[in-house]
Amino acid sequence: MNSLTRGIRNTFRNSIRTVSIVLILGLSIGLSLSMLVARQAVENKISTVKSTIGTSITVSPAGARGFDGGGEPLTQADLDKAKSVAHVTSVSGTLQDRLSSDNTNLQSAIDPGTLGRRFGRSNSGFGAGGQAPNGGTFKLPVMLIGTDDPASAQVLSGSSVKLTSGTLYAAGSSDKVAVIGKELATKNNLSVGSTFTAYASTITVVGIYDAGNTFSNGTVVMPLKTVQTLSSQANAITSAIIKVDSIDTIDGAVNNLKTQLGSKADVVSQKDTATQALAPLQNIKNVSLFSLIGAMVAGAIIILLTMVMIVRERRREIGVLKAIGASNVKIMWQFMAEAVSFTVIGAVLGIAIGLAGGKPITNMLVTNSSNASSAVSQTAGPGQGPVTAQAGGGGLFRRAASNLNLKDVHAVISWHLLLYGFAAAVLIALVGSAVPSLLIAKIRPAEVMRTE
Repeated sequence: MNSLTRGIRNTFRNSIRTVSIVLILGLSIGLSLSMLVARQAVENKISTVKSTIGTSITVSPAGARGFDGGGEPLTQADLDKAKSVAHVTSVSGTLQDRLSSDNTNLQSAIDPGTLGRRFGRSNSGFGAGGQAPNGGTFKLPVMLIGTDDPASAQVLSGSSVKLTSGTLYAAGSSDKVAVIGKELATKNNLSVGSTFTAYASTITVVGIYDAGNTFSNGTVVMPLKTVQTLSSQANAITSAIIKVDSIDTIDGAVNNLKTQLGSKADVVSQKDTATQALAPLQNIKNVSLFSLIGAMVAGAIIILLTMVMIVRERRREIGVLKAIGASNVKIMWQFMAEAVSFTVIGAVLGIAIGLAGGKPITNMLVTNSSNASSAVSQTAGPGQGPVTAQAGGGGLFRRAASNLNLKDVHAVISWHLLLYGFAAAVLIALVGSAVPSLLIAKIRPAEVMRTE
């Protein structure tokens, strides 16, 4: 009987010990596999998130924020410079303006209220209570956004935005068309195909959208070239949204954009917002890593202590084997085969545990982390909650990470994960049996026979 066969047979010499060790190892390996599954699922989610959120850079004229501040508008030449920056995947320029009774027949769908009347007094010379100089009542202007790519406009790109009727105009269009919010359409009795006047020109409504909030639903979106021409702002750009390929490259892109555009533009990224959104996923990744290491170390210690105990119990047997000519290497192979046998049986049980518990454990970690993140957001004081970015410098706000569903993490147990789990089990056996193997080499047959 060779060393390998003898080692495998020795695994079952004590059935109670075998069952106990296999159960403990199975739990250890099952937990290791579950943590490996959770870690891979979270890593995949992080990679997806990094390529979808936090990859936006807002560029606006230096000193300008919407209709506050000052500065000079950007130009198409500036956008061309931005396109040449490494890792930039898209550049979308916008021109924002306000339509008032002086240049449109549209009526704002937003009631000025106290804030609007205060705005009117401070910016238009209106009297107390929002009374206009001619005795009329102050009315809010209508927000206008000119963009070549309506699908990427902040007011239309959110996951909650729905096109209730009509279509978006074609990218790069220069037609006198518009997509308007549903509340603005209702206020002015407009539908798809209706027309309104802006800058003394007739504009046709081609689509009506619902963005889910009153401010955005009172906005007009038109082709960039059309707005530039009609408003006598040829080649002017008031803001640009620049997309990069990953959050990992955004810092370099920001620095290069600042170099390319110089002091004429303010460049702001959403990296901080995305980093905050990714924090719960990073926590899960760290927890799963530490748990994986802990489970593997625990398995190795179990095998170590088991094999040390077995070697001490079989000192006389080892002495006899040496006395009849067995080498240290053959005896070590025998005990290592026994340790691997214990671990392989435990690995089979552990894989079954991992298959059953991988997804539930991942979901539990994600749910707990998500709930903790939500609690922090709800209890955070001023300046401590989730960052809200001002997109495009025009007062249209949205949370950069609002579309991130943390709980949407898919745990998939693939064949290569099972192979990793099995390899980890064998590694545990080899590490755990290393020290006992050294003890075997120190056993002298004469001393064992004399003492026993």
